[in-house]
Amino acid sequence: MAIVVITGTGTEVGKTVATAAVAAASLAQGLSVAVLKPAQTGVADGEQGDAAEVARLAGPVTAAELARYPEPLAPATAARRAGLRPVGPEDIAEAAAKLSAVHDVVLVEGAGGLLVRYDEQGSTLADAAALLRARVLLVAPAGLGTLNSTALTVEALSARKVDCIGVIIGSWRAEPELAERCNIADLPEAAQAPLLGALPEAAGALSPAAFRTAAPDWLAPQLGGTWDAAAFAEVFAPAPYKA
Repeated sequence: MAIVVITGTGTEVGKTVATAAVAAASLAQGLSVAVLKPAQTGVADGEQGDAAEVARLAGPVTAAELARYPEPLAPATAARRAGLRPVGPEDIAEAAAKLSAVHDVVLVEGAGGLLVRYDEQGSTLADAAALLRARVLLVAPAGLGTLNSTALTVEALSARKVDCIGVIIGSWRAEPELAERCNIADLPEAAQAPLLGALPEAAGALSPAAFRTAAPDWLAPQLGGTWDAAAFAEVFAPAPYKA
């Protein structure tokens, strides 16, 4: 996979847990993994950030941050209010390239959605992905509203000539509602990319040992797992509607 940029359709969609799952599956294959969080917001010095949470869940990864801002805001706004230097796409690309030189897999986890501003020039994670020529893995929720936000995110990637390798459902309930079940088929159409996994609800609350054991079962072979999209649809997708 080399360098993979992981973004979401918005905030709180399961990016960090998805990143941890991909990291755990890669480690299980014997690969070395680095996780880069370019801008960690809403976390004070000394508190655990997203990269550290990935390491806690997934295992021995190299966890790196480029900047940390205390307020839970978009990176550009958080940097400005804190009087600190923002992180630009060149910073992200340079750090990811250095990590890639000594790791098999580098996972770059963004903040919020794809087009959240990182600096006063309006640079985004998409700009960093374009500089790196990296592919993007999109984490999306399962329910109503996800198709529009997924399509918009992928359209923004396409406009920048950045490939979306697929979509992961960030949280899948044991008893999904109809919209969630229909979206098993509709999400790949919205993304024009395959569905590459579904993380069970509250996966991040598992013990690290349980998480590492189960993670490959949540991800498709393209991400180092054993998850089967067709088998998942067979269980959860509704029968075709007939008038």
